[in-house]
Amino acid sequence: MPHTTAFARNQWYVAAYSHEVGREELLGRTILGEPLVFYRTEEEGTPVALADRCVHRRYPLHEKPSRLDGDRLVCGYHGFTYDTSGTCVYVPGQKRVPRTARVASYPIVEQDSLIWVWIGDPALADAGTIPRARHLDSPGWVTVRGMEPIDADYGLLVDNLLDLSHETYLHGGYIGTPEVAETPITTEVDEGAGIVRVSRHMDDAECPPFYAKSTGISGRITRWQDIEYHAPCLYLLHSRVAPVGVVPEADGSDPGGFHTEVTYAITPSEDGKVYDFWAVSRDWATDDADVTEFLRGNNHTVVMQDVDALNLLQRTLGSERTGYQELSINIDTGGLAARRILARLVEEGDKPVEKVL
Repeated sequence: MPHTTAFARNQWYVAAYSHEVGREELLGRTILGEPLVFYRTEEEGTPVALADRCVHRRYPLHEKPSRLDGDRLVCGYHGFTYDTSGTCVYVPGQKRVPRTARVASYPIVEQDSLIWVWIGDPALADAGTIPRARHLDSPGWVTVRGMEPIDADYGLLVDNLLDLSHETYLHGGYIGTPEVAETPITTEVDEGAGIVRVSRHMDDAECPPFYAKSTGISGRITRWQDIEYHAPCLYLLHSRVAPVGVVPEADGSDPGGFHTEVTYAITPSEDGKVYDFWAVSRDWATDDADVTEFLRGNNHTVVMQDVDALNLLQRTLGSERTGYQELSINIDTGGLAARRILARLVEEGDKPVEKVL
């Protein structure tokens, strides 16, 4: 059987970037096996999430010629019309609307240029538990971003991102150098908050092309990779590079370092499929369009290397004999902690974790 990770339903997941949800086009996404349609209201521009299947003949509501009539969503097959709560307010050929004519609506929050949705019990949806990624839309930061669907279990993407030693081998020539795999990690786990932190600090390392070409650094560097994973969805990599010998000032300011925030939202679509939302944010060279385009193209290449590797891994695991034994080592400490937390979120009845930020 293919590798599968159970879904924790009573949690917040990123469904889209803010710019993807509008009124010109209805957006369809499948989150935790639930087909959803997204749009914005006409006056306030508030995002709306409804089940993406008309109650009449199950036509996908995001598909053309479905359309918006004010804040109401009109099914493009027979014209059943829904308000923002999912209640059907019009059916063709009769005045009475059946009591059962409604589709589910989902709690939705727009924060840090991300659209978060809650698939589980609406009564448990607390927007205060959503982790922050303020750099994605804060002044002074420039972000490149994208999303790639992967035909692999979402737990495999969590494993991938929490063990960056694979950069040396899978991403050599882009972000990987020998020192990444050779440097030991430190791992901290906050079980109660559902947060895993994995750090790798390299005092004297080769500067990979990703940073050499974007920052202009020549020669060797000090390099910090500090991961902060908020189960189940948000992954933050606080990255810093500086020429060897450059150290922070006594007041904590950084005279010669380059800070980059790498963000991933890991959103299960259905069994064996995951949305890989990725973003790279920087507070340096913010007016340099060439740097922006370089980082966009370079990081997309890196993401696609992960996509190809995880697609292959999912197919491989699906063909493994029953009872095969997986081997884990020190570099897997963070990933194993994440697996444990994800399993607990499911076993405990999907109670939302208390985020302490």
